[in-house]
Amino acid sequence: MLDTAPLLLPTTFPPISRSRLETLQVNLGYLCNQTCKHCHVNAGPKRTELMSKETIDQVLALVRRQGVNTLDLTGGAPELNPEFRYLVSTAREIGVRVIDRCNLTVLLEPGQEGLAEFLASEGVEIVASLPCYLKENVDNQRGKGVYDASIAALKLLNGLGYGAEEAGLSLSLVYNPQGADLPPAQDLLEVDYKRRLWDDHGIRFNTLFTITNMPIARFGSTLLSKGQFDSYMELLKNAYRPDNLATVMCRTLLSVDWQGYVYDCDFNQMLDMPLDSERESQRVHIRDLISQDLQGKTIRIGEHCYGCTAGQGSSCGGALSD
Repeated sequence: MLDTAPLLLPTTFPPISRSRLETLQVNLGYLCNQTCKHCHVNAGPKRTELMSKETIDQVLALVRRQGVNTLDLTGGAPELNPEFRYLVSTAREIGVRVIDRCNLTVLLEPGQEGLAEFLASEGVEIVASLPCYLKENVDNQRGKGVYDASIAALKLLNGLGYGAEEAGLSLSLVYNPQGADLPPAQDLLEVDYKRRLWDDHGIRFNTLFTITNMPIARFGSTLLSKGQFDSYMELLKNAYRPDNLATVMCRTLLSVDWQGYVYDCDFNQMLDMPLDSERESQRVHIRDLISQDLQGKTIRIGEHCYGCTAGQGSSCGGALSD
């Protein structure tokens, strides 16, 4: 796979610093039941990296000590980590909001019986990948048969109350562009998604997130192989909006890899750009941050940061502005 990391440093992106830590985004491992073209983690069925229970307990220790209010679980498919349910249950017991970044089809995997019911019983918020409401586009990006399985999983979640305002079980969908383009306007696309999914399948959901594809890992390699990397970076830079700087997710979020090392964001994690420390190349482990105040600390940046500030802006919670 072609590596874009050397092309993303140095950078002209403006310096930014941290605010109060609110969200801990934890990558529970790279094991996944899908292999998606846009995946910036390069996850798949053959990956073996999984977070251990010891590291999960260190995550929980930091959550308690720092008063983190949101635990955002990602992967791979985070649910495939054997300790996933232990982590979720413990976090919910101490009153932490839990988000599961779910690829939907994992809910139907052998060995995952009762997973959807478990998520509902714990009040877990689901952020589910569905890069289009059209079957052809989804299967092209995520693999043959993924669309039909995703629809079946969404119907399962709807049956448990997800997506219904009165049930209090939040279901958000995620859109990624098919190629080297910026996402369309989030609010307008949400209207289309809701109409098509309801008319075609009787499916409801709460919110649509549009997320810009990052020029790193698998997607970055594809850009290089097609000769599109430079033009894509030019697109991101030309669409840069400085007002998005105030709300980029890295100001209030920490990303933790499957080994427990800490980064300013999930993208920096994939680029092996660890949290800034006293020694330039030293990686910081979560156990070393349990009592440390990070507010005001410098955030490590690169050219990929233009992906979070282009157009409407992009974060794990969708667009940053109208």
